[in-house]
Amino acid sequence: MVTTHKALIGGKEISYQACAGTLPVQNEAGDTEADIFYVSYSVPQAASAKPRPLLFVFNGGPGAASVWLHLGALGPRRVQMMPDGSMPAPPFHLVDNASSWLDVADLVFVDPVGTGYSRAAKPELAKKFSAVQADIDSLGRFIRLYLTRNGRWDVPIYLVGESYGTFRCAGLAEHLVEHGVALNGVILVSSVLNMQTITFDYGNDLPYQLFLPSYTATAWYHHKLDPELQADLGRTLAQAEQWAATEYLRALNQGDRLTAAERKAIAAKMARFTGLSIELVENRNLRVDNRDFARELLRSEGRVVGLMDSRFNAENPEPGKHLGFDATVANIRPPFTSAVNAYLREELGYQSDLEYFVLGGGIGRWDWEAKNSYADTSENLRDAMVKNPYLKVMVASGLFDLATPHFATDYTVAHMGLGTELRRNVSVKRYRSGHMMYLETESLAQLKADAAEFIRQSLKQ
Repeated sequence: MVTTHKALIGGKEISYQACAGTLPVQNEAGDTEADIFYVSYSVPQAASAKPRPLLFVFNGGPGAASVWLHLGALGPRRVQMMPDGSMPAPPFHLVDNASSWLDVADLVFVDPVGTGYSRAAKPELAKKFSAVQADIDSLGRFIRLYLTRNGRWDVPIYLVGESYGTFRCAGLAEHLVEHGVALNGVILVSSVLNMQTITFDYGNDLPYQLFLPSYTATAWYHHKLDPELQADLGRTLAQAEQWAATEYLRALNQGDRLTAAERKAIAAKMARFTGLSIELVENRNLRVDNRDFARELLRSEGRVVGLMDSRFNAENPEPGKHLGFDATVANIRPPFTSAVNAYLREELGYQSDLEYFVLGGGIGRWDWEAKNSYADTSENLRDAMVKNPYLKVMVASGLFDLATPHFATDYTVAHMGLGTELRRNVSVKRYRSGHMMYLETESLAQLKADAAEFIRQSLKQ
C-alpha cells in the first residue's frame, strides 16, 4: 500500500511516499518461511539527482517491533508525549516529527519475524526465527530482496538499531558484507553487543562496575547525592567512572580477600556514588544489580525508578517483592500501541486483523546460541569494519539508562580490538536522557542533529 503525504521537518515542508507491506523470507529451495512487515518512506527525486541514503531501522527486545524508533524518533510522524517524555492523558495522538530523519535519508522500518505484523508461514516454523543467527539471516534476506525489488543496490546504505537492534545490526554488518552489501554506516542507539556486560550472573562481576556510573546519574537526577556531587553531573560522572574502573574494580576482584575495614571503606564510597545506604551495600556484598537499585533508591518514598529510563518512577505496590515491572514500559506502551494501530490503518491504509506485537507476544524463548559463554556480536562488527574500512559507526547512549548503560557500551567499544585507523571510524555521543533518549524533546533534536552530521561526514569519503 503506497500513499503520499507532506510533513514539516526541520522547518521545511517535505513531500514523501509511504509504503506499508510485507516481503517474503524464502529458504534456499524457494519456499516462503515467513513474511516480514515493513514501512518505508522515500522522497521523490529528479532522475539527475544523487541517490539518497537508505536506512534500515530495527528495534530490539528480542521481540520489539520497530514502532519505537518509527513513531518515536526517525519517522515523519511521532507519538505526542509530554516534553519530558512522560505519558500524556489518553486518548493519544500523532504529530508531525520536526526532528524526523527523512530530510536526510529514505527510511525502512523493519519488524523481525514475531514482531509487529511479521509472522512465520506456519506455526511450527516460528521457533526457527527466535534465535540469533536465524534472525540475522532472515533480515539479511529481507534487505537484499528490498534492494532488488526497489532498485536500490546503488545507494549509500546504513543500519540503525536500538537495544537488541544494535546487537542484530552488528551481526548484520558482517553478514551483509559477506553477501556483497558494503555499508556506509551503522548507528547504534542504546547499544548492547556483548551480553556479558549487562548480565548479573553469579561469578560475573563485570556489570557491577559498568552499571555504577548510571546509578550515580540516576541518584543525581532524583537528588539523592551529597551536595558536592549534586553540583555538576558531568564532573560527578567522571569521578564515578574513574572510581568504578579502578578502586571499585580492584575491590570486586579481591572478593572475600577484602578485610573488614576495606569492605567498609568501599561500601561507604559506593553509597556516596549511588545514594543507597552503606548498610544495604554491605548487605549485598558490594554488588547491587540494576533491578535491586531501581527498587531501593526511592524505597523511602514508596516508589521505584524505571529501568530503561530511570528519570521515570512509579508507585511500588509490593515493596517486599522483586521488581515486577519497568516504570518506563508502563509509561510508553499504551501511547505507542494505540498510535501505531491507528496510524497504519487510518493514515497508511494498511488493513490487518492480526495483533500488532509491539513488545513481546510473538516471540517465544530466545536461543542465544551461546553455550557456557555470553552472546556477543562486537567481533562481527569489528570484522565488518576490517573487511570494509569505509564503514563508519555512531554510538548513542543515554545517561539515565539502566538497561544498556553508557559505561558498558564504552567498555565494549574499547575492547573490540580495532587498530588505530579503524578506531577513528567510531564516534560516541551521550544524552541526558534514558534508553529511548528521543522521548525527551531536547535529546530527540540532538540525536537527529548528530545522526545527520554523521551521515553527511560518512558520505564525504
